[in-house]
Amino acid sequence: MQEIRTFCRVCEPACGLVAQVDDGRLVAVKPDRAHPISKGWACNKGIATLDIHRDPDRLAYPLKRSISGTFDRLSWDLAAAEIAGRLRDIRARHGDSSTAFYIGNPTAFNALIGVGLAPFIAGLGTRQIYGAGTQDCSNKFAGSELVYGSGTIHPIPDFDHANYILILGSNPSVSHMSFVSIADPINVLRQAAARGAKIRFVNPRRIESVKSGVGDLIQIRPDTDVFFLAALLHELDRIGGFDESVIARRGKNVAALRSFIAEYSPHRVAAVTGVPAEIIREAARDWAAADGATVTMSTGVNMGRHGTLAYWLVQALSFVTGNLDRRGGNIESVGYYPSAARSGSVDPARTFFEGRFGRMRHVRGALPGNLLADEILTSGEGQVRALFVVAGNPLLSMADELRLRRAFESLELLVCIDLYRNATGELAHYLLPSTDQFERADVTYAGLGLQHRPHVQYTGRVVEPVGGRKEEWWIFARLCRAMGFKGPLDEGDTPNVFARTDRMLQKGGVSWAQLQAQPGGIVLPPLSPGRFYDEQLATNDGKVDCCPPLLDDAIEHLRRTFVELETEPPGALRLITKRDRFMHNSWFHNVEKLKHDERARNYLFMHPNDAARLNLDDGHMVRVRSAAGSVELPLKHDADLMPGVVAATHGWGHAATPGMRLANERPGVNVNRLLSSGPGSYDPLSNMAFMTGVPVEVEAVET
Repeated sequence: MQEIRTFCRVCEPACGLVAQVDDGRLVAVKPDRAHPISKGWACNKGIATLDIHRDPDRLAYPLKRSISGTFDRLSWDLAAAEIAGRLRDIRARHGDSSTAFYIGNPTAFNALIGVGLAPFIAGLGTRQIYGAGTQDCSNKFAGSELVYGSGTIHPIPDFDHANYILILGSNPSVSHMSFVSIADPINVLRQAAARGAKIRFVNPRRIESVKSGVGDLIQIRPDTDVFFLAALLHELDRIGGFDESVIARRGKNVAALRSFIAEYSPHRVAAVTGVPAEIIREAARDWAAADGATVTMSTGVNMGRHGTLAYWLVQALSFVTGNLDRRGGNIESVGYYPSAARSGSVDPARTFFEGRFGRMRHVRGALPGNLLADEILTSGEGQVRALFVVAGNPLLSMADELRLRRAFESLELLVCIDLYRNATGELAHYLLPSTDQFERADVTYAGLGLQHRPHVQYTGRVVEPVGGRKEEWWIFARLCRAMGFKGPLDEGDTPNVFARTDRMLQKGGVSWAQLQAQPGGIVLPPLSPGRFYDEQLATNDGKVDCCPPLLDDAIEHLRRTFVELETEPPGALRLITKRDRFMHNSWFHNVEKLKHDERARNYLFMHPNDAARLNLDDGHMVRVRSAAGSVELPLKHDADLMPGVVAATHGWGHAATPGMRLANERPGVNVNRLLSSGPGSYDPLSNMAFMTGVPVEVEAVET
């Protein structure tokens, strides 16, 4: 039995794992107790990657869908040739913009995918790029561009020294945090609490993190965090909590920020947010009194109507109170690539253009995912006729599944590169099997610039790929060759795919040879304040923009939203997403040990008081309606929810996915059918889809 040290690529912490290999087969996966960062901690999803690796439903060879709907095996050479032939024909008839890409979340945990994908996209000459970020976090990229001049600047909490910790829209006990790469976050927070730090979560649910005994809860109505933040800043300004010396030296447009927050006093926002004015005032006093206060915000806020404004106010809160770039506040994490912060430098005003559906922009290269169906279904110049889906399942992860399904069915070419024949893959013309994390070499990548404890690790391939599985970079490099584009395989069959990573490492003082010689990776210098303004801030004038003019339209929209919420009728319900520690989007729906008993179906969760008011019994089927559609699923009472809030877990809806047999047997319902798509369904500043705080009505389904 051979033990090989590697790391997990399910989410951002990249926890250390030990793979046990017997006669070339992966037989066990366990936490790496010798790992310098995760120190033997790994979640159940990380360990369940073994089940995914061994799943007989995994794709092993290229497949082509026949006219009858069956999938037939073919060689890589034939698959590449046929895809290239179809692609040439489509481009000849419809132009470069007729080809689009959807790039899924797992690509963020694959350091090499760009080696092949980038030249393939460049060769096609298309800018029709869509991705999971517009359902997850693109508001943060847009917000940091506006405030700091770069989409890659995201100062993270200095948990080890903070005395006040504010966490909005995050449930680290379940999702382990995002845009903060941190192993075992609950333990880190427990250590902070043990030395006296005050921890406050802001969430519509009494989340698992709070129930574990870490921190206190400020319960808030969905999609109103932006008003809570504005009121918190309002109160801090009133009590003298702004650091005037820092503002004068390092800030601009401060007067405009003060004018904005003046509208939102704690008293005014209390009724809309559901947070009593005194709680907001107390939070402001505690923040101002703390010797080091820090803040972080995650997807529970990102996915609302005003996620970009909320992220702007999070950064403003840290900066104007003097907690940015200070011990115990928010610090930019450098990691192994010191240029990471400024590598995302962009002038957002220059990124807008007139598209087929009005004024649009790319955020980190991506268009609004909520426009993909429109771009496919709307005829005319620029209509999408071919789509490549990489490591994603947009049919279930994006809004308005039924319309998106019609769009995908109308494509002349749909190619899916994935581990499984998932719901989207069932509609594909070609399925190309990719390697999993144990079948490829890699370097920790996703947490770059976001690590709580900076670290870098290399892993070689643990086992040889099964069947004809190939790494994603190779798949696109092979397609480059078939299309006659310049690509990495021009260097030969074994190109130096880590050349760019090597150059990045050198800038951080780490040699490639040194990294390969350390199986558990290399610990890098810790978070260190004092360098941000002079070395990392990317605005042209070296100042933090406290109220960017590009926010003017969004601020006016916010005012209208506030009036709408003030006049909302009593008893109105709003839907949020409930994260599940046994699921990761639609990744793990084919793993038996994660989908049995109560976990074999999804529910609508509702506070018992709301259920009693509507005469809805626990366990009975209910119909949930929104402006976009309706779904039916069983009801479960949940006293952890704020009254007026209902919740459901996303990633379900596998009734038409026979390629994943277990998921198909226990399909559940895709609640994203309740979400609208098309113009007006996303934030034009960030392309972020509106996916939480959705107004719904709930009624019993008559037997």
